Amino acid sequence: MGPREKRNKALGERVVKALESRNMEAYYAESKEEAVKTALRLINEGSTINMGGSTSVRESGLIEALKNGNYIFYDRDLAPTPEERDQIARKAFECDWYLGSVNAMSEDGVFINIDGNANRVAAYAFGPKNVLLIVGMNKVVKTEEDAMHRARNEAAPVNTQRFGSNTPCVKNGSCFDCKSEDCICCQIMITRFSRIPKRFKIILVDENLGF
Repeated sequence: MGPREKRNKALGERVVKALESRNMEAYYAESKEEAVKTALRLINEGSTINMGGSTSVRESGLIEALKNGNYIFYDRDLAPTPEERDQIARKAFECDWYLGSVNAMSEDGVFINIDGNANRVAAYAFGPKNVLLIVGMNKVVKTEEDAMHRARNEAAPVNTQRFGSNTPCVKNGSCFDCKSEDCICCQIMITRFSRIPKRFKIILVDENLGF
């Protein structure tokens, strides 16, 4: 284990304790493979599963593992029409598990999520019995204020590039607090505690995942 890995593990284990103090269940994984194994231990076979458009989850390899297992996975990306895609997204509220990530997380366990359509933050806030978040250590920053800055000025501009949006951040590389039609910063969610114990299961991963 090199110096960066040692540092990330020390920080990650501290963030795990911070998340646990917020009524959440948390784990630290040293690799994507370990993260997937942890996730599969948590998700019972036969579970219904939904997710938002999480690059972190896809990069982790968890989707392939679930599709190869005995799970009921609703994949909106396979929907042939926008109407069916919307129907699959709405199934999230009744699912056993909802998969996703965060745009940024502070060292004391507060996390920020920004949405354009609100399907992801809506499911995080209410509905699915369990919310499983795969979070690369690249998304962990010092404070809640730093997390908000990262979400708006790093994660959001990269995502608008990914979506091909017509926003000031696409042209300039950082947030301009715009009100453009393509704005994806429509809902900004701060999660600091889980009233339902252990509804959130968070796996911190010592890899760069997502944006």
